[in-house]
Amino acid sequence: MNEKEKALEKNLKAFHRKKDEMKRHYMGKWVLFHEGEFINAFDTLDNVASEAIRRYGRGPYLIKEVGDPDEMKLPASVMFGVADHAAG
Repeated sequence: MNEKEKALEKNLKAFHRKKDEMKRHYMGKWVLFHEGEFINAFDTLDNVASEAIRRYGRGPYLIKEVGDPDEMKLPASVMFGVADHAAG
């Protein structure tokens, strides 16, 4: 497993540990996790993506909508490909 995959796994585990809390407080919002820590919640994907890029550049980080159908999963290559393209 490469470093980006390890980071993604760490962030996904952190999200799932806090999933119930996220649903209570941030349903329908977009959340940002970095290095296994919850950073903040945002109203729109554009806002969370802009903040993630501003803070962490090309990442890795996790952006997830709270309460999305459990869950549309994207392969890591797609997730990182989008981030790489957006920052590039």
